[in-house]
Amino acid sequence: MPPHPEHAAEPATADPRRGPRRRGEALEHAILTATVEELSEVGYPALTVDRVAARARTSKAAIYRRWPGLPQLVVDACARHRMTDFAVPDTGTYRDDVLAVLREMATRIAGPFGSAIRTVVSEIARNPEFAALARAQLDVAEQIMTTLLERGIERGEIDPGVRGTRRVTVATDLIIKHLLMAPSEDIDAVIVDIVDDIHLPLVLKNTGAADERGA
Repeated sequence: MPPHPEHAAEPATADPRRGPRRRGEALEHAILTATVEELSEVGYPALTVDRVAARARTSKAAIYRRWPGLPQLVVDACARHRMTDFAVPDTGTYRDDVLAVLREMATRIAGPFGSAIRTVVSEIARNPEFAALARAQLDVAEQIMTTLLERGIERGEIDPGVRGTRRVTVATDLIIKHLLMAPSEDIDAVIVDIVDDIHLPLVLKNTGAADERGA
């Protein structure tokens, strides 16, 4: 005898973590995104492959087929946010180029990635892979700043003697430190201060920072 309608089994509630099967790049993107989000929420010490798999709606086996362990997974997840895909600006002035770069860096470090990279930095002493990741991030910033510097030298704005010195990356080094250690709501004011008060006086050729700002 069929059950009374009132006692019929209710359909199972759909698991929000389940979804259509993904493969290849789509699955890797989901796993790497989930890794950054989990890092930002729980930090590296509490991060597990189980958590990442659940958030990415996949299996642990799918993760281990691609990454041998958490350190390698974290490195790849954070490496996606390096500015290798950033179109280096060419605004016509060195100052505006540098401002554009620092603003892009601030945008990328905001949100989950900023929280994720902070917990990764705190683990550098225990995980050599993370030190290499941090170095790679800084190397990309140095490459971008070197491109801007050479353009500025060609335009006659920048002292050629700056080449190969720490003055090249002082602006990016400072903004990274600020964003990781003491993020501020008024980040644009911090960026302008770093560029105008610290970086430009160190690199400009024969002119003061006020002239470069068009004052």
